[in-house]
Amino acid sequence: MDTIPVLIDRFLEHLAVERGSSPLTIRNYKLYLSRFSEFLSSLSVHSPSEISLENVQKFRAQLASGDESSPPLSRKTQGYHAIAIRSFLKWLAKIDVESLSADKIDLPKIPDRQVSAINHDEVERLLAQPQLSSIVGKRDKAILELLFSTGLRVSELTKLNRDLIDFERRELGIVGKGGRARVVFLSERACQWVQQYLAARHDTAQALFVSHKTPKDITESAEKMRLTPRSVQRTVKKYAKKAKLPVNVTPHILRHSFATDLLVSGADLRSVQELLGHKNVATTQIYTHITNKRLKEVYDAFHNRKDQ
Repeated sequence: MDTIPVLIDRFLEHLAVERGSSPLTIRNYKLYLSRFSEFLSSLSVHSPSEISLENVQKFRAQLASGDESSPPLSRKTQGYHAIAIRSFLKWLAKIDVESLSADKIDLPKIPDRQVSAINHDEVERLLAQPQLSSIVGKRDKAILELLFSTGLRVSELTKLNRDLIDFERRELGIVGKGGRARVVFLSERACQWVQQYLAARHDTAQALFVSHKTPKDITESAEKMRLTPRSVQRTVKKYAKKAKLPVNVTPHILRHSFATDLLVSGADLRSVQELLGHKNVATTQIYTHITNKRLKEVYDAFHNRKDQ
């Protein structure tokens, strides 16, 4: 019988190969399950058949209270550990390894997520910041326009190649989080700025967005020129600071702004779910609190007037 650490390694391989989970998801699951495995080892529990509900409850209590080596974790992070353990136990049952039933583990109730977004005027101020006299300014303008036009995740944006965009149809295909494919649509303005940026480039790199501080004509370095998610995050933060925006704007805030702009304009939740690439509509529902103002306006316009 394989030990718990060996089974965890096999489970992580399953996530990568069969589930198509992202490297970030696999990294996080490895962290959460390694902590759980080390805790079980301290209790002399080495076989999956020895895992008990009491073991799990003690582990969760330690996460909540902390110890000499680590501070208490937030309820949200505690929940992530519980989700990872449940997924691991479900996989053990699937491969016929005797262990604790995943159904025995309850997930903690976590307060509803609240998201930040910037309004239309603030978006326009941000988009106006890049200086278009340089190729870097043209690139940054195209990045900002594309982020707000599509609601792409920053990791999806940086993986784009030039040939993925159909400028005539103003769309592109994306394989996003969890290996889920979707079609993304671009505004006319975003298309124009991306085309202007590409027309100003003279390198051979296929990446849609590249660094302009590295050699341009060396084919071997073409992929190294591709911008990283971290560099795009720094770029957005720089222009948000120049625009003096009231919130800490990130690429994900632009994704939130894209979603709320659609909802406020009347788009239905299921359509926004598809455009964002969310697996579950419940994830998309985190945006509805931002649109509550519009709902009140509808109420006042069509119902409240009856009392007047």
